[in-house]
Amino acid sequence: MASGPPQTEHSISSPCPNAELRLVLLGRTRAGQSAAGNAILGRQAFLTQTASERAVTQECEKHRGTIAGRWVSVVVAQDWFCSERPPEEVRHHVSSCVALSAPGPHAFLLCVPVDRPADMELRALEALEKVFGPTAVSGHTLVLFTHTDQMVLGQQLDEYIATRRKDLLELVVMCGDRYHSLERRSRGEKDERKSVEELLEKVEQTVKESGVEFYSCPLYQEAEARVREKQAEIVWQRRGGEELNEEVPSSASPPEQELDDEEMARVREEAERSVHNLNIDTEGITSLSPASSSPSFLSSLWQGLTGWLRRLPKMLRMESLLGAFVGLFVGGPVGRMLGATVGSVATEVGRRKTPKTEKNK
Repeated sequence: MASGPPQTEHSISSPCPNAELRLVLLGRTRAGQSAAGNAILGRQAFLTQTASERAVTQECEKHRGTIAGRWVSVVVAQDWFCSERPPEEVRHHVSSCVALSAPGPHAFLLCVPVDRPADMELRALEALEKVFGPTAVSGHTLVLFTHTDQMVLGQQLDEYIATRRKDLLELVVMCGDRYHSLERRSRGEKDERKSVEELLEKVEQTVKESGVEFYSCPLYQEAEARVREKQAEIVWQRRGGEELNEEVPSSASPPEQELDDEEMARVREEAERSVHNLNIDTEGITSLSPASSSPSFLSSLWQGLTGWLRRLPKMLRMESLLGAFVGLFVGGPVGRMLGATVGSVATEVGRRKTPKTEKNK
């Protein structure tokens, strides 16, 4: 999804993060996060991308609005959970997502297209657990199904999930049986707003059942502390501290007492965007990417070759050639190491079988 327009809706921003309902939309590329965010806010806040357009790397985005009399902030995050990006880039994107939704989201909305296998989404839930903890999934994540217009006309989503898509059913069960779809075939504006209100009711019910005001964990606590520290720094600089070359004192008064609501909202947004490198263990995330299939491939190749050697003793005299072939086929340092190992095993198997063969003559 392409990056959206700059945030200009300062006049509708909530000055206090605790006074708004915070939603984090996650999903693979073209899973419909931006379209869902626009549907929730009731306007084209996020740029969407058609299937024919080339996918581009995006930054996390945040927009706010009022829905049914309540402030709502929507954060759309890129697919950090199933990417092959370097660890530092993953850390940057996750940090941005966390900072924009600090002090903590009321719900994670995992956008899941019903017309695709859910293997990536299952990895997404595993990544969420690794980064935020198990209750982030079981207690605070709701599956938001997208692309439901691709279903057969007249087919009900509930029936489709229960009878034809065990992978989607597994996602729903992992998320505490919470799911929703904003897409209605009638596509009427009144019907769409009703669906959004139903979604927010489900989010509020999720919060009520969790027993906490919003989801939090050490990572979100670190982000909020960093954001508030940056807020104090910005306020201090605007009061003249920057011109006097003074450092922000530890006893600086809370920034809320220095600015009006609208200006405070702008300071908060600036502070949130300044946080990029939180203390995140990216190893658990990057290991979930498709690239992690290489070890299993090598293991499969190893088992197949050693089994082949045992079944074909007449070819053991070609062990060196076989090792070289494996090294060439796999390639790289790993291939050379694997080829040498295969050659050594072939030689050892041949050495043990030769006396037995000569004894039987």
